[in-house]
Amino acid sequence: MDKILIALDYGLSAQLIAEKGFELAQRMNAKVTLLHVVADDSYYNSIDSEPFMGFYGYDFFNIDNNESLIESSLNFLNKIKDRIKNADVEVVAEQGEFSTIILETAKKLHSDLIVLGSHSHNWLERAVMGSVTESVLKNVKIPLLIIPIKN
Repeated sequence: MDKILIALDYGLSAQLIAEKGFELAQRMNAKVTLLHVVADDSYYNSIDSEPFMGFYGYDFFNIDNNESLIESSLNFLNKIKDRIKNADVEVVAEQGEFSTIILETAKKLHSDLIVLGSHSHNWLERAVMGSVTESVLKNVKIPLLIIPIKN
């Protein structure tokens, strides 16, 4: 495996998922790309307001336009990259539907593996919102590493 795509949301577990994926990539001498998919504005308005990675209350979002969300996402991914301490890690932020963009980006980058976290949502949340991890799993054509995250 030469290329690993690590897809991250803004959850408090993002750093852990990135570190686990990067650890695997190092063992395989693979190139890493960190990806964040920018969703619609309402997603960012509902994010928990606990301090995370130097950001308090996620005030750093300027939700005036999509470009500022992309810029904020790249800033977020670069902070994770800095903590990994590897200059060769690529960061990508794209806008669209989560699972579709993850799969399209993996294909575009010729990734050999996708790394995702899976939050333990209850059955009602899954029924109403769906699950990005489940959707990727149903449609993926390459290996997928799912890191379980307990909330």
